[in-house]
Amino acid sequence: MPLQERTSTRRRRTLRAAAGTLAAVAVLTGPPAFAAADSGRPAGPRDAVQRQLDRLVSEEGFPGVLASVRGTDGRVRDYTAGVGDLRSHGPVPRDGQVRIGSNTKTFTAVVVLQLVGEGRIDLDATVEHYLPGVVRGNGNDGGAITVRQLLQQTSGLPDYDDVLFTQPQDLVDKSHSYYQPRRLVDAALTNAPHFAPGAKWEYSNTNYVLAGLIVEQVTERPIGEEITDRVIRPLGLRDTYWPGVGEQRLRGTHPHGYVAVAPGAAWVDVTDMDPSLGWAAGQLVSTPDELRTFFEALVGGRLLKPAQQAAMMTTVPAPGFEPTGEYGYGLGIARHELPCGGDGWGHGGDIQGFETRNLVTEDGRSAVVAVTGLPTGEQMLAEVNESVDTALCATVH
Repeated sequence: MPLQERTSTRRRRTLRAAAGTLAAVAVLTGPPAFAAADSGRPAGPRDAVQRQLDRLVSEEGFPGVLASVRGTDGRVRDYTAGVGDLRSHGPVPRDGQVRIGSNTKTFTAVVVLQLVGEGRIDLDATVEHYLPGVVRGNGNDGGAITVRQLLQQTSGLPDYDDVLFTQPQDLVDKSHSYYQPRRLVDAALTNAPHFAPGAKWEYSNTNYVLAGLIVEQVTERPIGEEITDRVIRPLGLRDTYWPGVGEQRLRGTHPHGYVAVAPGAAWVDVTDMDPSLGWAAGQLVSTPDELRTFFEALVGGRLLKPAQQAAMMTTVPAPGFEPTGEYGYGLGIARHELPCGGDGWGHGGDIQGFETRNLVTEDGRSAVVAVTGLPTGEQMLAEVNESVDTALCATVH
């Protein structure tokens, strides 16, 4: 499914399913539209960030791009490029709502770690302890997997998207399908584990659906409510929300989102879709500004107690997390060494219609870039990541 946050395995299906021709996209989108704003005022000449975002449209073929960037001087600038609707050629809305896919995992991890800080969850207790009998069969054993390993992506559990999304056309045909969380887990468990718990790192959406089920078991409340009450409302994120059961339309101002399902195919509008296939691993909606605000608060230590903050940011090597660069994975957050020095912390997310990439540095820089189509090749993937690096490194003074 298109929530993959792995590269070799997570990207393979996304690339295969979203393999439309870039030439066709360039014809549809036309020349990139330029728009940047600083505190709501028009910006001056195009800077390095805008040029990079324009290239995502003119050279890589994305329909549209939205970005939010904070420099070391504290100034926030919002950017757009391309078009927001391939039919009307309307503009990309500044800081519009997008589906943030697997960035949801970081929100889920925060809730789990807050419950750890409250003494209600033990990171080193087993999945079986909280969800008796849920993870069993085909060699999968919840009694051998800890909560920490779920959040760290070292459980070895298979990914349910390998079972539910097997053909490129599934990206379109299943975009309106509703999936209950246990259905996602049960689908994953039809496959054998990929390795013994703790033996290595491998990304699996199943880990975070189980983490969400543990939150619900402990709190006796829906995971979406816990994320809203513990993270979204305290941070004042008015355009970030957990879609309700069956809710397929984006609530606020937004660009359209697209996929291409075969080489040479045109972009297909999948803006309206059911995000339940992601659930605690990928259901949330946000904007670039608000997603940036969330990661700034998290990396700045405003959401977790010190012990849980340290646990979250203790990383293990995460080979293949992205197509280029070195990454370490903590508990729902990744560390990336920037080309200009220092580390950036973030996650990223893919779901039908949208891809987002984001990083925050400990010296106050931050950047979120959202594109309105799933990449059709490794080069497109790499360029989205490069745009985040550019945004952070261009703002160093």
